[in-house]
Amino acid sequence: MAAVSITTTILFILTTFLTLWFFHKAGKNKGVLLGLLIWMIITGLLGIFGFYSVENAMPPRFIFLLGPGMLFVVFLLITKKGRSFVDMLDLKWLTLLHVVRVPVEIVLYYIFLEGLVPELMTFEGWNYDIISGLSAPIIFYLVFVQKWIGRNALLLWNFICLGLLLNILTIAVLSAQTPFQQLAFEQPNIGVAYFPFVWLPTLVVPLVLVSHLASIRQLLHRKTI
Repeated sequence: MAAVSITTTILFILTTFLTLWFFHKAGKNKGVLLGLLIWMIITGLLGIFGFYSVENAMPPRFIFLLGPGMLFVVFLLITKKGRSFVDMLDLKWLTLLHVVRVPVEIVLYYIFLEGLVPELMTFEGWNYDIISGLSAPIIFYLVFVQKWIGRNALLLWNFICLGLLLNILTIAVLSAQTPFQQLAFEQPNIGVAYFPFVWLPTLVVPLVLVSHLASIRQLLHRKTI
């Protein structure tokens, strides 16, 4: 892997812990927090020892980067216990959590400069996810502090930002070095296979996704906030 600046590395580590902190504030469940911390340690060690960066493996190691986190999301949505947890998450903290998408996009840009991800995965390419992070504190202020806008506006914002997340997620998957790669052959998405950037698909993206889905689920069952 190309050398990445210590500043970029530290920024991403802090961003990951900030994401975890926001999610814990939303749920206040020590068991979930412990499970996520254990998962961070496991995936971090696998990243350090190069598990995810092995090429030409079958099945592709990229599956193990994204798959478990997506299964976690599915578990929360299809099980009674999972839905109970989702329904008690605090909408305010779920909304604020999305500010982490700003430093994530900054990190993606700098690791693009190091040749670890394609340009189309950055805000100079096809990735507009930074809009979600920049707008999150504004939406929080308008909805929860001033109460100038309400449920419908927050619901619409969550749907739009969920679309932006799914856009970059699709680009990242199609840019990865797998038999299904369709984009960025000149510079594939390899950066997320290395520590600490493995935490982007294994932890940060699933928690951001859960935050949107939980918010949407709650808002669809409410008439007011």
